[in-house]
Amino acid sequence: MSDLGEDILSDLQPTRPHQPSDDTSSAAPDPQSTTGSAVVATDGVTLEQSSVAFDKHTVLAVLQFLQRNDLQKTVTQLRKEPKLVSLLSDEEVRQLEANSHESGGASNGANESHLNDVLKTYKSDENPDIYEDNYNTLRKFIESSLDSYRHELLRLLYPVFVHMYLELVVNGHEERAKQLMAKFGPQQEFYYEEDVKKLSVVTKTEHLCANNDIIDSFRTQHKLYTLRLSRDSYNYLKRFLQEKSKPNTQIFQNIIHEYLILDVYEGLTRTKGQVEAVAGGMLGEAKRDANKTKVFYGLFKEPELKIDITDIELDETAGGEGGDGTAAEKPKKKSKKKDSSQAKKARTDPNAPPFTRIPLPELRDAEQKDRVRARNDSSKALKLGPEVLPSICFYTLLNAQQNHEMAALCADVSEDSTLLAAGFSDSLVRVWSLSANRLKTMKPVSELELIDKEVDDVLYRMMDDKSTFDSKVLAAHSGPVYAVSFSPSRDLLLSCSEDSTIRLWSLLTWTNVCCYKGHCFPVWDVKFSPHGYYFASASHDRTARLWATDQYNPLRLFAGHISDVDCVQFHPNSNYIATGSTDRSVRLWDVLNGQCVRYMTGHKGTVFALAFENSGRYLVSGGADKRILFWDLMFGYLVAELCGHYDPIYSLSFSRGLEGTMLASGGTDDCIVLWDVLSLLEEIEAEDVSANQSPAVKNNSEQFLLGSYRTKSTYILSTHFTRRNLLLGIGIFH
Repeated sequence: MSDLGEDILSDLQPTRPHQPSDDTSSAAPDPQSTTGSAVVATDGVTLEQSSVAFDKHTVLAVLQFLQRNDLQKTVTQLRKEPKLVSLLSDEEVRQLEANSHESGGASNGANESHLNDVLKTYKSDENPDIYEDNYNTLRKFIESSLDSYRHELLRLLYPVFVHMYLELVVNGHEERAKQLMAKFGPQQEFYYEEDVKKLSVVTKTEHLCANNDIIDSFRTQHKLYTLRLSRDSYNYLKRFLQEKSKPNTQIFQNIIHEYLILDVYEGLTRTKGQVEAVAGGMLGEAKRDANKTKVFYGLFKEPELKIDITDIELDETAGGEGGDGTAAEKPKKKSKKKDSSQAKKARTDPNAPPFTRIPLPELRDAEQKDRVRARNDSSKALKLGPEVLPSICFYTLLNAQQNHEMAALCADVSEDSTLLAAGFSDSLVRVWSLSANRLKTMKPVSELELIDKEVDDVLYRMMDDKSTFDSKVLAAHSGPVYAVSFSPSRDLLLSCSEDSTIRLWSLLTWTNVCCYKGHCFPVWDVKFSPHGYYFASASHDRTARLWATDQYNPLRLFAGHISDVDCVQFHPNSNYIATGSTDRSVRLWDVLNGQCVRYMTGHKGTVFALAFENSGRYLVSGGADKRILFWDLMFGYLVAELCGHYDPIYSLSFSRGLEGTMLASGGTDDCIVLWDVLSLLEEIEAEDVSANQSPAVKNNSEQFLLGSYRTKSTYILSTHFTRRNLLLGIGIFH
C-alpha cells in the first residue's frame, strides 16, 4: 500500500507487492522460524529482525529440512548467499549434494526419515506380554494412593498408555497393541477420546508415516509432554518405582524417564479442582518457566488528536462516509490543527508497553475524526450492569444453513456497527449496510481528478451518489470463506479461505486489492489489528502468521501448536496475538520477536473463540467443550470457568467502555448468554495472587449468569456491542 502519511486520495490505488517464485511460496513452514524475518515497509514502518544465532548448526538444520521437503531450488538459492558460503566447508557441501541425490523424492525421503526416527526411538526387546501387566501395576498404584497424590498422578496414565501402544506397534506386536487399546483405551479421560481414536487406527509400522496429529506430536516432540507434580507427589512416585521389582515397572519407568517432563514444584499439593481445571492439553500442562516472561498487557495512553473537535461536524449535514446527506455547496476547508500542548493528558498505564515498542501507523485526519465520533458515542453509551441489561438486535441470514449450497460460515461487524460482512461456502463474501446509508462505489477517475483535495469532506465527494446498493458481492476465492475482518477505518476488508489464501478488499472500489499466499493449507481465521495496518491469520498448517497490508510476505511466523490453529485475536495494544488450537491450548505470542510468552491449558476441546477483556489483562476463550475460561495474562493462570452453553461456543464479545462490565457469548445451541464480568473480576482481584501461588478457579457460573436468550432455531455466528452498548447478533436459520 502507499505511504500511510499521504492523504486519502493516495490510498485509493494500492500497489500489489512483488510475488516470490513458486518454490518459495509453497515452502512448508520451518518450526525453527518462529521469529520471522525483517521486513521493511515502503512507508518506513518496520518490524526489526530478532537477534538469532546465525551459526553452522542452524544453517545445516535449515538446509536439511528444505532437502527433506523437496525444496531443492530454495537450497540452491540459499547456498549462493555469501554468508552461507563462508560458513560451510567443501566436505559439508558435498555431503549436502549427496543427500540431495540419495533422497529421490521429498515425500518418500521425509517419510523414510520420520519412520526411521520412530523405529529408532521405540525399538525395544521387551517381552510384549508384560506391557499390560506394567500398565495395570501403575494404574492400581495410582488408584490406591492417597487423595492428595492421586489427582496429580492420574495424569501419568494417558502418556504412558500412548507410548506403550506405540512401542508395541513399532516392534511388530500388532495383536498385543490391539489388546492394550481395547482394554485401556476406553479408560482414558473423556477429553482424550478423539486422540485415542486417531491412535487406534495406527496398527502397523507403515501407518506411522500418516498425517496423524497424535503420532506427529508424540514421535517428534515426545519430551515436551509435561506433568506438574508437587514435591510430595513426586517423592511418593519415586519411592514406588524404587520399591517395585524390575519386570513389573521397567517399561513405564523407561517411559517416564525418557518421554516425560516431571515439573516438580514446592508447596502444597494442588486440589482435585485445580488439577482438573488445567488438564486436557494434548501434551500435558505448561512447564514452570513457560509463563515467566513479562507481558505488557496495559493499554497505551490515548494519542493526542490534532483535530479541533469544535470544527468537526458529525455527518449530520454531509452524510458521512458513504452517507445519503447533502454536502454543503461551498467546499469546507480542512480543520485547523489543535495545539498538542493543550491536549488533555490521559493517565499512563504502568503495565502498558512503550508506544514505540512496535511501529504503529500514524492516524490520518479521517481516522482522527472517527476517534472523536467514537468518544462522543461512548459518552452516551448505556452503563450496563446486573440491573441494566442491553437490548439485543439480531440479524438472521436465511437460506444459509450448513447443508445449503450457500452456507454462511462466518460474519463480522465493523467497529462503528455500520457494515456487516459474511463469508459463504460458495467462496463469496457479501457486505451489507446496517445503517440508513446505502453502500456506494467510487466515482470514475475522470471525475476524481476534478475534486479539490483540500476540502474537508473529500472522501464524501469521491463517492458516487448515482450508484448505491443495499449489498455487494465480492468474488475471488476458490473455496469456502472461513473468516472476514473489517479494518478499523472501515475502508478495507480481509477474508480467508480453504484455498489457503487471504484476500484484501477495498470497500471504496469494491475490488480485490491483494492476495496473500503463505499458508500451505486452509486458513481458518483472520483478524485486523485494532490499530490497522497489521493483521494475523490462523491455519490448518499449525501456524499463525503476522502480516502487514503492504507486504506480500508474512512478518512473523508463530509455530508451536501441534494441531490446527483455529482462531486468532489481537491484544488491544496490538503488541500481542492470542491463538486457540485443536490441541486444546491457548497461546499468547509477542509480536515484537515472535516468541510464545504464555502457554495455557484447561480446555477439553478445540478452542473456537477468543476475546480480550477491555483493560487488556484478561483473555477469555471458548470452544467445543462448551466452557468459557478466563485467563490472567499477568501470570498465565486460569482464574474462572463459566458454564452456560449446551453446544460449542463460537463467539465472545465484551461490552464497550474501559471496564467491560458484560460478556456476551453465542454458539450452536441457538442462545446468546450474558455474563456479569464486573462482579467476577472484583472477586478475582480480591485474592492474593503471585507467580508461585495460583488462585482458586471461580466456577460458580450461576452467580455471574445474567441471562440466556434463545433465538428461533438460529446458530450464533457473531456477537458485537455497538459504541452505545446495543448488542448485535448475527446467525443462520437452520
